[in-house]
Amino acid sequence: MSMKVADLYIRVSTDEQADKGYSQRSQEELLRKYCDINNIAIRRVMFEDHSAKTFARPEWKAYLLELKKHKGKADVVLFLKWDRFSRNAGDAYQMINTLRKLGVEPQAIEQPLDLSIPENKMMLAFYLAAPEVENDRRALNVIHGMRRARKEGRYMGLAPVGYINKTDEAGRKYIAINEPQAGILRWSFEEIAKGVYNTEQVFKMAREKGFTGTKSLFWFAIRNPVYCGKIFIPKYKDDESRFVKGLHEPLIQEDLFYQVQDVLDGRKRNQYRLKVVSNSTLPLRGFLICPTCGKILTGSASKGHTKHYSYYHCFAGCKFRHRADAINQQFVYELKKYIPRPEMAELYKIVLQEAWHSQTAHLLDDRKQLLKQIKELEDKLSYIRDLLSSKQIEPEDFREMKSDYSGKVEKLEAKLSGLSHNDKNIKDLLDRGIDILLKLDYIYETEDIEKKREVISSMFPEKLHFENSSLRTGRVNEAVKFIYMIDSNLGGNKKGQAKNKFDLSCKVGMAGCIHNALNY
Repeated sequence: MSMKVADLYIRVSTDEQADKGYSQRSQEELLRKYCDINNIAIRRVMFEDHSAKTFARPEWKAYLLELKKHKGKADVVLFLKWDRFSRNAGDAYQMINTLRKLGVEPQAIEQPLDLSIPENKMMLAFYLAAPEVENDRRALNVIHGMRRARKEGRYMGLAPVGYINKTDEAGRKYIAINEPQAGILRWSFEEIAKGVYNTEQVFKMAREKGFTGTKSLFWFAIRNPVYCGKIFIPKYKDDESRFVKGLHEPLIQEDLFYQVQDVLDGRKRNQYRLKVVSNSTLPLRGFLICPTCGKILTGSASKGHTKHYSYYHCFAGCKFRHRADAINQQFVYELKKYIPRPEMAELYKIVLQEAWHSQTAHLLDDRKQLLKQIKELEDKLSYIRDLLSSKQIEPEDFREMKSDYSGKVEKLEAKLSGLSHNDKNIKDLLDRGIDILLKLDYIYETEDIEKKREVISSMFPEKLHFENSSLRTGRVNEAVKFIYMIDSNLGGNKKGQAKNKFDLSCKVGMAGCIHNALNY
């Protein structure tokens, strides 16, 4: 009787490496000992480091190819247990038939089965199904654990851009704000909400500021509620999808997040302006009106004998052309007119704060209206729960209506939070804004071209006229104009106190203009 020839198959996946019972060395020792005892010759030994969920494993595929080319070289393929062979019953039966056609019988030395006996197929089904059930149970435990963590407000997985994964002293994992990416994303949300530039332009400017992600990552980020402190819990069986308050620090306020979503969804119409690329000598390009034909002036540089000279000029058909440095100097001179006196800073803040409160009194009515709308939606939610309990509506209809009402309530609550947030931040806004105005000429002359253009557009909402070698400004931002008016009214008051601050505050324009002027 000839000696049987066996191929040894040793498999261990990455997640089993720590289990000494499944190590490659221990499997090989047991298989070799089995072959010695049973007088079986070993033809080859295969080592695999791959999952047994499918047979798409490098070593196994190479083995099948070799068997097809050299039939009859081996009688059996031996492995320790059936879960080393496969963890999927359907795939295992098909592979057993494939091996038999190639003249090779698969066998597990610790779970031996004579597959020629029909009843043994039931035991084989058990051996194959047991690890599959174990895998499914492990996966189910992971799913339940992740859902429980999300319900507690914990973010699971790799931290999104702008955050970083950390572990506290108790070993609990969390995400924390990570600068400078967080600051760039915060700026991006604010810019999109303003509607000055479209999202593509904001992404390009974010890249210039140092955003390291791709365009798709940027789009995913501005759609991700994690940045306003929300954790999304997906639908699972009868448990409906919903948002919960996260334990992590939010990057932006909820109302800002929903403003951005409205812009992205097209519910908020904006007049976008193209980003004008200028060199540092032409900050006013696109802001000046041609005195000859009334068109918007552009600009370019011309090469002289020793250096380049920049000019503001009109388009083809109009011959207007003027040195840029002269016009730029005229603009700085005009800008300095609106720089307030430092000794009056505290008074400006008091008067502007009074103006803000008088102009935003309607926010109280807005707050009442929002509370009323939230109460109406909550009543509707209570009503459909009663309908469900009395079986007057189907569970599916209830879930759909609940999702709709809950989403509306969440957005209204975010707007309500935004009203309170704006009121609380007015003092900080005024402190920062007045400080900027006090050194406006310095900021303008030392900052880069983009900041210069922001100053121009914030201070002068309308285009500028250049006539007879002098610059004439159009309408000035209401808040800055108001401060200039205070300076004029108090010019003759040696003590520097307003006789009637309320009279001055009543002359201010829209409250939004104050916000825009001081927060450019």
